[in-house]
Amino acid sequence: MLEEKLKTLPDSPGVYIMKDAAGKIIYVGKAIVLKNRVRQYFHSNKNHGAKVKAMVAKIADFETIVTASEVEALILECNLIKKHRPRYNICLKDDKSYPYLKLTLAEKFPRVFVTRRLEKDGSKYFGPYTNGFAVKESLELLRKLFPLRTCKKFPARPCLEFQIGRCLAPCVNKISAENYSILVKAVEKFLEGHTAEVEKDLEIKMTAAAEDLNFELAAKFRDVLLSVKKISEKQKIVTDAGNLDAIGLARLNSEVCAQIFFIRDGKVLGRENFLLNGAADESDEKAIAEFLKQYYSSTKIAAEEILLPVSLADEDLKILSEWLNVKISEPKRGVKFELVEMANENAKKFLEEKAARADLKNAQTVGAVVELQKYLNLPKLPRRMECFDISHFQGAETVASMVVFENGAPDKKSYRRFKIRSTEGKPDDFQSMREVTERRYGKLTAENLPDLIVIDGGIGQLNSALEVIRSFGHEVPVVGLAKQFELIFVEGKSEPVELPRGSQSLYLMQRIRDEAHRFAITYHRKLRRKRNLKSELDNISGIGKKRRADLFKKFGSIQKIKSATLEELLEVPSMNKAAAESMQRFFTAQD
Repeated sequence: MLEEKLKTLPDSPGVYIMKDAAGKIIYVGKAIVLKNRVRQYFHSNKNHGAKVKAMVAKIADFETIVTASEVEALILECNLIKKHRPRYNICLKDDKSYPYLKLTLAEKFPRVFVTRRLEKDGSKYFGPYTNGFAVKESLELLRKLFPLRTCKKFPARPCLEFQIGRCLAPCVNKISAENYSILVKAVEKFLEGHTAEVEKDLEIKMTAAAEDLNFELAAKFRDVLLSVKKISEKQKIVTDAGNLDAIGLARLNSEVCAQIFFIRDGKVLGRENFLLNGAADESDEKAIAEFLKQYYSSTKIAAEEILLPVSLADEDLKILSEWLNVKISEPKRGVKFELVEMANENAKKFLEEKAARADLKNAQTVGAVVELQKYLNLPKLPRRMECFDISHFQGAETVASMVVFENGAPDKKSYRRFKIRSTEGKPDDFQSMREVTERRYGKLTAENLPDLIVIDGGIGQLNSALEVIRSFGHEVPVVGLAKQFELIFVEGKSEPVELPRGSQSLYLMQRIRDEAHRFAITYHRKLRRKRNLKSELDNISGIGKKRRADLFKKFGSIQKIKSATLEELLEVPSMNKAAAESMQRFFTAQD
């Protein structure tokens, strides 16, 4: 079937779509001449890399879409890659979740906010940004500089944002649509990096407002102008070359990172890092070409020139330049070359830091587990660890927590908590530990047991747990972790084990112990709050379960219920006057 399809391939530009036996799209590509490009995959595979050979082996069918030009083919290829995310294409890592700043130009009084959805609704999008925290910081800065509205629907009266000077209240006509649009255009230019233009425009508008004796509006423009100037002064001037995007590329192990430096009006505004999935076996030229297509297909180009770290093929350079309508070059010397080198170095540094973080995480998790097996002489690697802690207040509301660590990391979905029944009213940690271990391990089979059980406590708590666990015939290792000096008590040994100070195994034991303590304390406090609320309200005549729940739902705390007026109490759906007055008499008598 493939041979027959190859005979009918057109001599036109277009897109080809490769599919596997299940009909899933595994690769999308473009071609100036479809017939020549697609046949190369099947007729001359000696020069193909391992990735292409693996892909070709899985091709069961293919489709072609003819386009009118190479640029149309490029646009269609970008859209299909974003839609289907084929396995063998180079893709921006998790690019579907990258945040953007959205300026709602279609609205009469536009807003700016963070979004992860691109819609054709007349809005302008800025991004994508790889750092979600950084984009929120940028939005916060924008709202301080430019007091645009933040509400989705106009309120009936000015809100707190207006009172603190963060909004100009277009909802009640405190500013005209014409003057508001001046700020919107300033936001647009600011996000594009043209701060010099923003300053110039604001200065003109401020002067004009002052000449018209509209001093309140002039003061608003003045405040915005001063804020923008303050931000501009902090930006580093690097060149007089204008508006550039300098792209760097770096590789480390099997990861590839592209980094963009944004230079606007000769100033470095910022940078973004992007990991490229599927680019490890591809050339730098292919990786950069794919990155350009995917990044600039979803963002507005504010640069007059894009600087690359490698030379692209003439064919790719021509199509990309025509599609993006911008000059693309690979500088060999001078300031532009230095900018690209700086982007390369920063991309390399990003990958090195990422690798270092991964190494540290591995040392703190799997590495720590390996260390623990060695120091405690365990029969097998303690991949799954369960840790127990007891919490109570003078014997009241006694609870136990069980936290689980898998390969040195918390597995929160497996956490459990227990309300202890056998020691209610009297503090007895040993009996509490016997109860919780009996409830946990009484019915478990050997296949479902953890590799290590950790008891938060000394030799007494450990022996209590061992008494129960061994009575069920379980041979799983059990240790006790003393709070003082963090000594580890092991079954059958009179002397505790002291893990080396500064070792990852010690830090792992501290983390699991602290997590068990936190989880137990949280549950204990919740029960105490519930008990305190119940004890006070249940002593009031006419307040039952339904009214107690409704009161707490409306007021949120017992203190607010106490301070509520009669009228406020009667607003609660299930309350009547007699019950409300009874409640007020009760609290008055207590005072």
